[in-house]
Amino acid sequence: MKKRWAALVPSAALGAIAAHDLVQRRHAILRNFPVIGHARFLLESIGPELRQYIVAGNDEERPFSRDQRRWVYASAKLENNYFGFGTDNDLEHSDGNVIVRHQTFGRAYPTHGAVGQEARLPSAKVLGGPRGRRHAFRPKSVVNISGMSFGSLSGNAVEALNRGAAAVGCLQNTGEGAVSPYHRKGGDLIFQIGTAYFGCRDEQGRFSLPRLKELIDSAPIRALEIKLSQGAKPGLGGVLPAPKVSPEIAATRGVPEGVDCLSPSRHAEFDDVDSLLDFVEMLAEETGLPVGIKSAVGDLGFWEELTDAMASGERGVDFVTIDGGEGGTGASPLIFTDAVALPFRLGFARVYATFARRGLHEDVTFIGSGKLGLPDNAIVAFALGADMVNVGREAMLAIGCVQAQKCHTGECPTGVATQNP
Repeated sequence: MKKRWAALVPSAALGAIAAHDLVQRRHAILRNFPVIGHARFLLESIGPELRQYIVAGNDEERPFSRDQRRWVYASAKLENNYFGFGTDNDLEHSDGNVIVRHQTFGRAYPTHGAVGQEARLPSAKVLGGPRGRRHAFRPKSVVNISGMSFGSLSGNAVEALNRGAAAVGCLQNTGEGAVSPYHRKGGDLIFQIGTAYFGCRDEQGRFSLPRLKELIDSAPIRALEIKLSQGAKPGLGGVLPAPKVSPEIAATRGVPEGVDCLSPSRHAEFDDVDSLLDFVEMLAEETGLPVGIKSAVGDLGFWEELTDAMASGERGVDFVTIDGGEGGTGASPLIFTDAVALPFRLGFARVYATFARRGLHEDVTFIGSGKLGLPDNAIVAFALGADMVNVGREAMLAIGCVQAQKCHTGECPTGVATQNP
């Protein structure tokens, strides 16, 4: 009797599922194929994992291939990051391959084989030097950490990046989410001023110079970056949903707890190139810090206007961070991710040429971002005129990211891009 009941229970369960599938109206597949239709949704849900670990080849995945991730993981752990038996890329028939034309008698740095801190390459330019900023400085490293906000990343991730920045002597960009306690673990910062002015806003959400000065006095901020746009969501504001606005994030950003945290699509403090440069010069005069801008590249008219306005030498930005359309973000509509803003190589080349035609390229520090943590991409960036590069997702990989691509869900399996304890 017991065996018979044991056999009936699974049958009854399947029957109940079948009945539910037949009457529900959300999924046509389940109505047409009750019970077995669930297999389709199961396979779809684990599709990324199947492709990542079973189907895709070493060079096929995007945005970072298995080989690229392996190189980052090994390098971050100071393990063997060499590859054996030669390249598995199709060098002759694939477009976009980077070929480095090495020199027989090139100039190596350093010349006497130093390792460790002594071997790091400092920036060739003094940030803020040409415009005489009071706190101009020469960055210790040409490779620094891109803007990734606390809120988008977890506190542990931000702290890991900051401790890493302190260990190697590079700069960490705060992203537009303000300066959290996790940014104060020894690493120097570039403070990003976004459209919502988190960390330097008054009760009405407008920019507050007194609060910015208080923040600078309390944190190791070396420069200010005005975020106009970024590669993965140019011209698009942001939303941090109310459930993610914890007491800690609310205090860090200066916003109410448990309420949707909005970033507008554009700044309220300026609305054209002229007022932008007035804002830049005001910040530089009041703080003494170098002030730059970050932008993706679309319409080149803005850059023409900017360089025309800077030509007299009276006003100007100290650095320009160009983010390619292949750059990353925690969440963005697919059309922005795939189809808006020029790729880094095209965008950067056009902006640099615009400055060069007016003889301004030596007065500005150029920073590139958008998958430039990979050595071949970084080489191209430097060849195009970049003075420094910022790395974002590569830094995330170094602290444990596995490219699960669940940043927008809050369910990051390694804890890098989530607020779930």
